[in-house]
Amino acid sequence: MTSLSSPPRARRADRSQPAPDAIRSEIATRAHGEGRAAAATGYAGRRGYRERVRTVELLCAPALDAAVRAAWDRLAATGLPSLARNTHPTNRPHLTLATVDAFPPGAAARLADLFDAALPVPATVDRVAVLDGSAPLVWLVRPAPQLLALHGAVWDVLAGAPGPRPWHLPGRWIPHLSLALRFGDADRRRARAVVGADRPAGEFVAARSYDSATRTVRRFA
Repeated sequence: MTSLSSPPRARRADRSQPAPDAIRSEIATRAHGEGRAAAATGYAGRRGYRERVRTVELLCAPALDAAVRAAWDRLAATGLPSLARNTHPTNRPHLTLATVDAFPPGAAARLADLFDAALPVPATVDRVAVLDGSAPLVWLVRPAPQLLALHGAVWDVLAGAPGPRPWHLPGRWIPHLSLALRFGDADRRRARAVVGADRPAGEFVAARSYDSATRTVRRFA
């Protein structure tokens, strides 16, 4: 099992600091939209280019899923950036555990076995924050021991995978549920008020992988 250090705390947005390229790439990759993955690698102007990545994601139980979607809807209703506007069928509340260029041989089957044994795991939402980089608006997720253990086990399975995204590695990972991408100069205080002070709790009950080249998902559990 991967040994985990204490998870890093999300920094409150500080626009005086330069945006790390790695986090900028993450936000572009996670958009699930046409051409956005290409923007992360500088190929946005090349027609037909799409960077290929594979993710490992956890899906919420129905009540928590509904709470996240309700927050999306409230943001959109007030004119703020929101993932409610992403209508691609793969767009749903999720927590990303890992992103790599490709899975090692046999990894998909091992991940399926892992999730069959480990799920469900508890999930408790924490404060609303704006992360560094391209400034996604997120609901932080408290790093419960079961969640950290599962995260480490996923990376054990993915050991040696090409192109691991460093911001998802143990010790750097900030667990969160995205509410909006590229929040930028939008009104952050208003967004926090719109999302509300509630801290929904629930479980992560299923897992999937998103393939950015085909824009399809594969369920593990």
